Amino acid sequence: MIGQTIRDLRKQKRMSQTELAKILHVSQQTVTAWETGKAEPSSSAVSNLADYFNVTTDYLLGRPEKKKEKQNVELTDDDIIMTYQGKELSDEDREIIKRLMNGK
Repeated sequence: MIGQTIRDLRKQKRMSQTELAKILHVSQQTVTAWETGKAEPSSSAVSNLADYFNVTTDYLLGRPEKKKEKQNVELTDDDIIMTYQGKELSDEDREIIKRLMNGK
């Protein structure tokens, strides 16, 4: 998985394995081994690859982005400013909206 990603990123930059190897201070054979899946890059190499290609290490490793957990936040009326077309709603309009949203 990581090998294909490295290859794709390298090809997007239109660079050879030798050029990438020189930048990362590894041999061309090492880059070939990564891309063919015969070897896995070290954690420092993964970090260097991510920095060079301007991607996250998770992207290189094929991990999906971690989804943010939903937080239940209790808001009071003082925390909310409601507007319509740039004008603040009146207290009466807010009460009507609250009743509609609560099904009352």
